[in-house]
Amino acid sequence: MIELHETTNQIVIEAEPELKRAPSPKKNYQSRYPSMFYYKKWAIVVPMANEEKDFDPFINMINFVIEELNPGNIYFIIDKASKDRTLELCQKLSAEDSRYVTIWAPENKNVVDAYVKGLRVAYDAGHEIIIEMDAGLSHDPRAIPMFLRVLNEGNDCAFGSRFINGGSMGDSPFKRRLLSKTGTVLANILLQTRLHDMTSGFQGFHRDVVAKILSHQFKSTAHFYQTELRYLLRKHKIFEVPIHYSAPSPRVSKKAIKNAYQTLFYYFLSRLKGESKAL
Repeated sequence: MIELHETTNQIVIEAEPELKRAPSPKKNYQSRYPSMFYYKKWAIVVPMANEEKDFDPFINMINFVIEELNPGNIYFIIDKASKDRTLELCQKLSAEDSRYVTIWAPENKNVVDAYVKGLRVAYDAGHEIIIEMDAGLSHDPRAIPMFLRVLNEGNDCAFGSRFINGGSMGDSPFKRRLLSKTGTVLANILLQTRLHDMTSGFQGFHRDVVAKILSHQFKSTAHFYQTELRYLLRKHKIFEVPIHYSAPSPRVSKKAIKNAYQTLFYYFLSRLKGESKAL
């Protein structure tokens, strides 16, 4: 059972009793997530790079989830960072299933460009709710209905959290868990934010919020984009959604870490000067 707690701005998932006879996936899923939660036109933006190995399991899980939802679209954003057959696989799927749209964006210079490109394409297509997530099952697609529920019930932003009740980092390496948790604590101290997770990339927004995101020139060029976005949107009505995350690698480049520190202290100094930024 899913309950919204207004006082904590979190979703709490309570375990359901085990059934003696498993119903079909469709009936089971509809009983948990009534279609009334998904009346708005939604989209999911997924940057894709070198996902050939995990492509089929990821798509199978996405299909299982979206079969129970009102029609929406999934936008694959692919650029020159992808060196395997990911583009070919995405194009083939798009040709077979109109719900999937493949966007080739060779002009992208970094992962932030990929996210913003996806938001722009989904916004221009008229979607009212837009969700960003990572591929390769690092983000569990089964959380998508919870994001849609939160965004259909009056919240401006839904941010995935690994550090609230119901969330986890699964089998992620210790270094990655430490980096995520330390980044959250440091950001909350320096930027005066209050979220339990400031570094997750699983998030969703209403159309009017996306318009503000698209009008902003981000300082981040790598993964700190997630933290920068949460800071800039802190004045909006926000809910944190528990997510399960599995990092494929503990590696984060020195260039990305340097950019994270530069961006963090830029906003920290702006706040000290009384020039806090917000969207």
